[in-house]
Amino acid sequence: MRIKVINNIAREGLEYFNDNYQLAAEIDNPHAIMVRSSQVDVDDYPSLLAIARAGAGVNNINIERATEKGICVFNSPGANANAVAELVLVMAGIGARNIVPGLDFCRSLAGHPQQERGTMVEEAKAQFRGMELAGKTLGVLGLGQIGVRVANRGIGQKMRVVGFDPQPALENIHALLPEVDLARSCSQVVRQANILSVHVPLTAKTAGLVDHDLLAQLPSGAMLLNYSRQEVVDEEAVRQALDTGRLALYICDFPASELLTHPQVIATPHIGAATGESEEQCAIMAARELLAYLEYGTVVRSVNFPTVESIPDDQVVTRLLLINRDRPGMIGFVSQLLGEEGINISSYVNESNGRVGYNIIDLGSPLPPSLLPALNDHPDVIRTRVITF
Repeated sequence: MRIKVINNIAREGLEYFNDNYQLAAEIDNPHAIMVRSSQVDVDDYPSLLAIARAGAGVNNINIERATEKGICVFNSPGANANAVAELVLVMAGIGARNIVPGLDFCRSLAGHPQQERGTMVEEAKAQFRGMELAGKTLGVLGLGQIGVRVANRGIGQKMRVVGFDPQPALENIHALLPEVDLARSCSQVVRQANILSVHVPLTAKTAGLVDHDLLAQLPSGAMLLNYSRQEVVDEEAVRQALDTGRLALYICDFPASELLTHPQVIATPHIGAATGESEEQCAIMAARELLAYLEYGTVVRSVNFPTVESIPDDQVVTRLLLINRDRPGMIGFVSQLLGEEGINISSYVNESNGRVGYNIIDLGSPLPPSLLPALNDHPDVIRTRVITF
C-alpha cells in the first residue's frame, strides 16, 4: 500500500511499516497519508483511505469533506502533551521574572569594561524585578490532556489553579489533581486569573474566543499565554489590552503574529511540541493507528469516525468494512443481503458517532464480486472496503 509522508515524520514511527508498504513524499495517489502541520486537501487524492496526523490538532485537514468521502482521520492526542505543558510553565516563569528584557540588557553590556559592567548591573537590576508564580492564580481554559498537565504543574509550583472545559472528557478530569478548582464557566476562570493559559482546539466556536469582552474580565496586569492555536486569540483585542495595562504580557507560540514587535509580547517559534520525545511519540501513535486501520479496519483515536475494535478469529476469511450515514436500517439491510447470498456472518460490530456508522463484518467465506456493487448502491452507504485474510 502507498503511504505519502508529508513533513518530517520521526523515523521511529515510519519503522512500523514493513515491506508491504511504500513510503515516500513523492507519492501522488496514496492509500494513506502521514502528516504533521502541512495542509491536506482530501480531494487531491482519489484512492485515499485514511490520514494520520502526528499531533493533536487537525485544522490542517478538511475533516468535513473527508467524512463525506469515507476517509478516516486520526490524530495523536496526548503524545505531545508533556512537551507543551512543560514549555507553558517555563514561559510563564520567563515572563514573571522579566528574563527576556534582562537577557537583552546583559548582551548590551558587551564592550564595556568589567568594572563598569558591574556598576551598570547594580544600577539597572531593579527594573527587571519580577514576581513569583507561587501564590498567584493560574487560570486554564480547556482541560484536555495538555490543559490538565498545565493545571497539575501549576499546583506543583504552589499556585492556586482554576480550570474550565465546556465538554470535559472524564479520563482527563480524573487525571486532575484534587487541588485544582473546577469552574462552571469561562468567565469564572478569567475573573480570577493572574495568569491565563489557553488550551482549546480551533473550531468555529473557539475562533476569537479571547476577545475584548473576555480580556476585560481579567484582573489588571494579568499575563496571557496561548499555546493552542493563533486564531483562538483576537490579536487586536490583545493589543488594546496591552496598551491599556489590562494585560501586562502576552506569550504565544506564533511568530507570525502581528503583535511580534510589541514590547510586551514574547513569541516562541512554534516549538510547543518540538522535542525529540514528543515527535517520536506522535509518529509512533499515528503509525500504529494507521496500520490497525489499513490491516484490520479497526478505528482508534479518529476525529471523524466512531471507535470500533474487533479482532478476527482464525476462521475469518473476509472482513467487510462498511461506512454509512447514521440512519436506521443499515444492519438489517447488510444482513439480509449477505443472507440472500448464503454467506454466514461470523461477527458483526456496528458503532456510530451520531453522524457516521462504521461496520466491521467478519465472514467465513469469500465475498461474491456482485455483492459490493449491491451494497454501494444503497443511498446511505458512503464507502465499502474488503480485507482478505
